[in-house]
Amino acid sequence: MGVTKSDLFSEEQNDLANVAKAFAHPARIAIIQYLLKSNACINGHLVSELGLAQATISQHLRALKDIGIIQGTIEGVSVSYCINPQRWEEVKKIFNQVFELYKAPGNIDCC
Repeated sequence: MGVTKSDLFSEEQNDLANVAKAFAHPARIAIIQYLLKSNACINGHLVSELGLAQATISQHLRALKDIGIIQGTIEGVSVSYCINPQRWEEVKKIFNQVFELYKAPGNIDCC
């Protein structure tokens, strides 16, 4: 989305769109699932777990870190990543708010 158009939407709408964009790659979903399952990891574990190149994993980690869904700590030459619990709750909340807007139409055929 162009910079000039994003100002037409609320901060929450832009945030949700950025999160959805980051979630839109299966490798990133796999990384998130792995982090949720293991509760932490070192970048090298992701390479062996997912079978992707280190550089590719690093790009996906950067995208997830940019939206704040993961955080990392430096341990020597490795970085250990985990889910950012505060941001995770924020993301859950904004997605749930959108999903909860839906009301089943009942007996009305809308389409």
